[in-house]
Amino acid sequence: MVEFKDVSVTYSSGVDALNKINLKINDGDFAFVVGSNGAGKSTLIKLILKEIDATEGTVIANGYNLKKIRRSKISKLRRTIGVVFQDFRLIPTMTVYENIAFVLRVIDAPKKYIKTRVPYALELVGLSDKMKAYPDQLSGGEQQRVALARALVNDPKLIIADEPTGNIDPELSYDIVELLKCINECGTTILMVTHEHNLVRYFGGRVINLDGGKIVFDEVVGGSNESK
Repeated sequence: MVEFKDVSVTYSSGVDALNKINLKINDGDFAFVVGSNGAGKSTLIKLILKEIDATEGTVIANGYNLKKIRRSKISKLRRTIGVVFQDFRLIPTMTVYENIAFVLRVIDAPKKYIKTRVPYALELVGLSDKMKAYPDQLSGGEQQRVALARALVNDPKLIIADEPTGNIDPELSYDIVELLKCINECGTTILMVTHEHNLVRYFGGRVINLDGGKIVFDEVVGGSNESK
């Protein structure tokens, strides 16, 4: 669960990035976060990841009160969260398998677990046959699938997808969201930040619209695919 209670963020430059935000994402939710540049979307993510602190208010993420969390516990918080970035952030000198396994090695996961978990994650995203390939041998859509497999390999409670379709062909964007939907149906909470309103209109679901650091819309809407 993620909860924001009267959260405000004012940067040292004087910019009010968020203003008295109240928001609750329950376990198992799938929510789109939309808004123009500067609306506060990136600040929202940074707060959840404890990259910045709220100026006012309280943020709770996966059982941790981020206002009171000890520095030594921040890494444990982040292990409960998988992040998918717009620019993939794959290590070019590592194979697909190694890119995903790296996440588990960092947390000292047992070798036996890594050998079973990595192929499982790749199977989920339909890339079992690309295990030995390098990132530059993959299409943009395939690289994003690898990034998604990397985000889910540690079985996180929450996946934050930050503009995950921004650097891939438009027709592949729907495939990525479909994958996220499937992962969500298995119980993982998904928070997807996007500028692509066509995806939101097509899939529907909970839509959180930020504008000027405030939530101006938070409702569940129907998708155009529901009639198909």
